[in-house]
Amino acid sequence: MRIDIITIFPEMFEGPFSHSIIKRAQEKGLAEIHLHQLRDFTNDKHRKVDDYAFSGGAGMVMMIEPVARAIEHLQEQRHYDEVIYTSPDGELLDQPMANRLSTLENIIILCGHYKGIDERIREHLITREISIGNYVLSGGELAAAVITDAVVRLIPGVLGNEVSALTDSFQNNLVSPPVYTRPRDFRGWKVPDILLSGNEKRIEEWKFEQSVERTKKRRPGLLKNEEQ
Repeated sequence: MRIDIITIFPEMFEGPFSHSIIKRAQEKGLAEIHLHQLRDFTNDKHRKVDDYAFSGGAGMVMMIEPVARAIEHLQEQRHYDEVIYTSPDGELLDQPMANRLSTLENIIILCGHYKGIDERIREHLITREISIGNYVLSGGELAAAVITDAVVRLIPGVLGNEVSALTDSFQNNLVSPPVYTRPRDFRGWKVPDILLSGNEKRIEEWKFEQSVERTKKRRPGLLKNEEQ
């Protein structure tokens, strides 16, 4: 899988993409992540990529020319399955969306900034808009990093145990059950006896029951979505 990220702050990705699972995926050749400085695509001598909005109003807007040049430059080299824009009013990222994106071959992620991008980019070049929550960040870089992490970890071969991703929270519209490790008794806080019983059928039933109860308490909206 190849992910091309267009940003005015490529250095923000050095930490998240240089460690742990994302680093491992790149070293294995299972994922390619390329960062592109948007300012390289402007004709402005000061490398400016923003301008005032028509009709006025507070804040600046990302200019149409450099964004269009950056996206089209990449599209001239290969086909992209999605051109994603990180926007507070986009679709909320969830596990099913991450699952679908992980099956794609090439995607572009455009990091939003300022008061957004010229609407014509959204109308003509963007194929999908994604938000990571109902709040506003100072830029789309953190959202792009979250999307990349959520997607790359699902690529077959990235995780040491591929079954691990299939049992994550939200894969079946339930949050994960509680998990325990050694010691069995810590300060009198004991591991539930059922997990030590060796009865795999009963253990799986217990885990499912715990997932349902946790979901009811912590994310009841997931169960409502399942019923619809």
